[in-house]
Amino acid sequence: MGILVLVFILMSLTQHGDAYGPDSCNQGGGLCRVGSCASGEYLAQFCFEPVILCCKNLSPAATES
Repeated sequence: MGILVLVFILMSLTQHGDAYGPDSCNQGGGLCRVGSCASGEYLAQFCFEPVILCCKNLSPAATES
């Protein structure tokens, strides 16, 4: 019975079309966060919909030389 529950959870995670995954988020300059974005960030996409969000800074960070 436990195996069936695990299979169902894994299948439901793969069914969401708006989930791009952490690699896509990180390459786009974002961070995956659970629940909500931090202050000064906005929701750009989902790492794993609907729980893990891909958050990006509102203003671009200054690069250090």
